[in-house]
Amino acid sequence: MKKFFFILCLMICSNYLFAQDDSSAIKDVMNKQIEAWNKGDIDGFMQTYWKSDSLTFVSSPPTYGWQSTLERYKKHYPDTATMGKLSFNLINLKQISPEYYFVIGEWHLKRTQQKDIGGYFTLLFKKINGEWVIVVDHTS
Repeated sequence: MKKFFFILCLMICSNYLFAQDDSSAIKDVMNKQIEAWNKGDIDGFMQTYWKSDSLTFVSSPPTYGWQSTLERYKKHYPDTATMGKLSFNLINLKQISPEYYFVIGEWHLKRTQQKDIGGYFTLLFKKINGEWVIVVDHTS
């Protein structure tokens, strides 16, 4: 019986530790986005997204595919002045399965030549080949 409880405790602890590691990895991805954006590097920012035609970016209007999403960002943010400085406030990170995380947060762009802007986002992350990538982004 002691052996059973030991194994059960070991399983619970390991699941908790893996969830903590994944949560930290998601936060690292978000920090990579901030770093790339704030350097004016939209290509680097996009490295955190799933490189697939199935990537979905929900805004007005929705955009499908990695390349189309990249082009959308470059059209709407043609220079570093328009891009401003990005910051996030992560509100909720929720693991929904071993390979999916759901993230809710706020974004803010501090700009010097234009009005600051911001809003909210929901992201669906998927672990693909050991890396967490954004597969769905809804930003408003």
